[in-house]
Amino acid sequence: MKYKQIVFDVDGTLVDTEYAVLHSLQDTLRTCTGKEPALEELTFALGITGEDALKQLAIPDIPGTLTLWIDYLEQYGETVNIFSGMEDTLNALSQRGCKFGVATSRIRDNFEKEFKRFPIRRYFDIIVCADDTTEHKPTAGPLLKYMELSGCDRRQLLYVGDSRYDRECARNAGVDFALAGWGSHLKDIDAEYFLSAPTELLHML
Repeated sequence: MKYKQIVFDVDGTLVDTEYAVLHSLQDTLRTCTGKEPALEELTFALGITGEDALKQLAIPDIPGTLTLWIDYLEQYGETVNIFSGMEDTLNALSQRGCKFGVATSRIRDNFEKEFKRFPIRRYFDIIVCADDTTEHKPTAGPLLKYMELSGCDRRQLLYVGDSRYDRECARNAGVDFALAGWGSHLKDIDAEYFLSAPTELLHML
């Protein structure tokens, strides 16, 4: 097997959180600013840290607003689900000896609160969250941290994500990238692999 470890983004890659992220951000902005941007105006926030998204929105109180956003996000928990085929794919690849990890823009507390309820959590030993690095996507920071923790060479890693931020993170780290087409709206992202369903990882590897 060419890759010993597959590292995944979370939102839009392992779990479908688009509805929850965008609606909770819309709720947050309505509360904090009195304005309610259209959901289409907020899609830029998918794939980057909440802090970076709020900076781009010129929110003055980022810590307080981020806490409120997380509170709203948790209210949409029932809308978040694992993508179809993901659990079977992880199970099959693990039986082949493949290891899995996560590099996400979420802060750890938020990640663990939501992700622990999914049965796929048991497949991931190494989790790199936004508060584990000083540099975030699209820099190489998250994947460099993952390589530090895992001891795995960049040539042995594959990063799977759904956004340009994920693509650039992989490129900057010298890691091959697979576009999670099942969760991405953008089909023009440069990638080593283009996947339309999680099960395609089985055939690719």
